Amino acid sequence: MIHNFNAGPSILPKEVFQKASEAVLNFNNSGLSILEIGHRTAVFEDVMNEARSLVKELMRLNDDFEVLFLHGGASTQFMQVPMNLLSDDGIASYTETGTWAGKAIKEAKLFGHVEIAGSTKADNYTSMPKELSVTPTAAYLHITTNETIAGTQWNTIPYNTGVPLVADMSSDILSRDIDFSKFSLIYAGAQKNMGAAGVNLVVVNKNVLGKANRTIPTILDYRNHIKEGSMLNTPPVFAVYVAMLTLKWLKEQGGVTAIEKINNEKASLLYSTLEKIPFINLPVAKDDRSKMNVVFTMNDEQLEKEFLQTCKENGMYGVKGHRSVGGFRISLYNALPMSSVETVVSLINQFAQKHG
Repeated sequence: MIHNFNAGPSILPKEVFQKASEAVLNFNNSGLSILEIGHRTAVFEDVMNEARSLVKELMRLNDDFEVLFLHGGASTQFMQVPMNLLSDDGIASYTETGTWAGKAIKEAKLFGHVEIAGSTKADNYTSMPKELSVTPTAAYLHITTNETIAGTQWNTIPYNTGVPLVADMSSDILSRDIDFSKFSLIYAGAQKNMGAAGVNLVVVNKNVLGKANRTIPTILDYRNHIKEGSMLNTPPVFAVYVAMLTLKWLKEQGGVTAIEKINNEKASLLYSTLEKIPFINLPVAKDDRSKMNVVFTMNDEQLEKEFLQTCKENGMYGVKGHRSVGGFRISLYNALPMSSVETVVSLINQFAQKHG
């Protein structure tokens, strides 16, 4: 049996694979593939509308918010957010918490002044900032809610800094029950918790748009995408369809509250197992550990090589840590069943007994 712990593109529910594969051959009994239908046909417009509606329902958002499905992934949003929200002479506050936050900061500096409201660079991004310094006139505060590489997560969201809150939620979107209505803009690549690679979710409060004093290229202006219902240009049809199926699956599981309970149980089981093993190191501060990406190292390089080989022999994929930090990373996204966590925990315990 295969166990998929990849950090992204990552595991999807089996039900989603089944329905998506059927649609590739024959979408909705139309005789056409989902890959070849027109994006402005009624059947696909229904898909887009349902996907957008499901996001608003799962996040409990009112009509101040618009849901967009766009090209380019989260990396495009590093640029598109400040282009739409930050004036040339304005200030944006960013938290510096890891690789992905750093990439967002780099792009924002192209559009205005960026201040670092809080940083954990000094401790090698093994924690989250405990205090923030945000200029009251800042256009927004940007956070990366979960750092996929560092294995850290904002477990206490800084909602009340007095400026609009913007978040990159690429690796923990819809994995826990937070107050989504307190964010002015949320973006997330779909390929970790919400679907297949190729589409990016943007959720934006319309009240923050139209304030930046610059001319925005047509295709990069959120207002144009809102006006056209995410159909300003040809959307990534198949990726949107897979996202819709994944959102439906999440709703059928009981929504975000239900999936958070399962995610907490998975993370608790894995972390409690790792904590008991003397030769395993957990670098992230306990209060800031990610429930999506569990990172750890071993004291001995030979042990690490042996563990990787053991995982491979037992059908466990994606456990190797990111190339920039090494060690191991086990991702526990929404679609990962508890049985996979129990299996890797059993393997870890056996490995520890062998080398105890």
